[in-house]
Amino acid sequence: MLTHLDSQGRANMVDVTDKQVTFREAVAEAQVRMLPETLQMIQQGGHPKGDVFAVARIAGIQAAKKTHELIPLCHPLLLTGVKVELTACEPDSVHIQATCKLSGQTGVEMEALTAASVAALTIYDMCKAVDRGMSIEAVRLLEKKGGKSGHFKVEHDA
Repeated sequence: MLTHLDSQGRANMVDVTDKQVTFREAVAEAQVRMLPETLQMIQQGGHPKGDVFAVARIAGIQAAKKTHELIPLCHPLLLTGVKVELTACEPDSVHIQATCKLSGQTGVEMEALTAASVAALTIYDMCKAVDRGMSIEAVRLLEKKGGKSGHFKVEHDA
């Protein structure tokens, strides 16, 4: 059932007023593929704009907090934790994992996906002058805990 549609098929924000407050957590990932030379530049701190991972991490955290401003039917949430981890994967990619947590009435999957996506876009933005052929791949939800639908976890690599 598509919960963002009313009985007439019109888009609406889901009413969570009567939902129980529970602990909720979501983990999402993204991958940025690039030239090996680009990854080396990032790792060696040779980027003229500064620390690519630090900027991407901050961008991901900020994006999670602003998800409701980007995705029209998302609720504004009081996140209690956002973690964005970036890992260089030799020879040619960066793996991003974003985790969002709260105690609330609705899930944080969109916030985790947004954090991972915007961190990846930030890497692209910072490095596009040296590598326009980068690609952002495998943006997906890895795990979700809490709420009525329970626990979801990717069982295998796609």
